[in-house]
Amino acid sequence: MTIKVMLVDDQALVRGALAALLDLETDLSVVAEVADGTEVVEAARTHQPDVVVMDVEMPGLDGISATAQLRRAYPDARVLIVTTFGRPGYLRRGLQAGAVGFVVKDTPARELADAVRRVHRGLRVVDPALATDSLIAGESPLTPRETDVLRAARKGGTVADIAGELYLSEGTVRNHLSAIIGKTNARTRAEAAQIAESNGWL
Repeated sequence: MTIKVMLVDDQALVRGALAALLDLETDLSVVAEVADGTEVVEAARTHQPDVVVMDVEMPGLDGISATAQLRRAYPDARVLIVTTFGRPGYLRRGLQAGAVGFVVKDTPARELADAVRRVHRGLRVVDPALATDSLIAGESPLTPRETDVLRAARKGGTVADIAGELYLSEGTVRNHLSAIIGKTNARTRAEAAQIAESNGWL
């Protein structure tokens, strides 16, 4: 039986390379290539893939959010996240969103093809080094609302801008930012955003 694969990555060269590698396998067939997370559900509806190979960082809608959307629309969808950024928080958030596999892009072609097969069989596939890092790093210390505030703060706006975007009072935003800086052991909100991003919490 041929396993139908859909590739989701905003970089055309990466999609092309992955497609070429996977199409060399006699039991794998790339049936669709998607460049934007917002197109994932519609493309899955059209092409009915068995396994979706998903990037994390994309414009429009990131791969973790796209995975969650796809799983809501198609609960049986099998998602293998393949990313350049092996951040521990990405692994935890990806699995929580419903992905069943998580590997980094420098995984050898043969191992990647095998990961697709294992995910298709319903097995969980996780890069061992990333799993270890994730255990060491632990869960994000930020609450969902603090995460929203830090994402908004990352854009560089004022407290008033953040408050307006999130429909919060300026005092509430200041309290959240103070808590965020404390929890991340940062000196500024910019440093807090950098720490959170490097851990995959955002």
